[in-house]
Amino acid sequence: MGFWELVIIGVVALLVLGPERLPGAIRSVHKTVRSIKQFGQQMQAELNDDLRTHELHQKLKDAEAKGLLNLTEQEKAALAELKQAAADVNKPISSITSSKDNKHEL
Repeated sequence: MGFWELVIIGVVALLVLGPERLPGAIRSVHKTVRSIKQFGQQMQAELNDDLRTHELHQKLKDAEAKGLLNLTEQEKAALAELKQAAADVNKPISSITSSKDNKHEL
């Protein structure tokens, strides 16, 4: 939108809503726009994660098809990333389990 379009919208809003309700309407519109932007950013992040997961899954399939021999650098990197992700996922589970075991000993 151009500057003059915004000015016209502002003047019309001032005439329709009046000076008392205009600040509240502006805050409401701002809050709605901000929440829509946040939603868009969250969706973009989720789509990027899904695409990355699909890419890693495909590279893992390719590596398995080769019998995990003669892997390309990309396939090796994907395997290393998957191993690290698995280790990260398993760490909290093992620490929770050991915490519960320690509580039962008391």
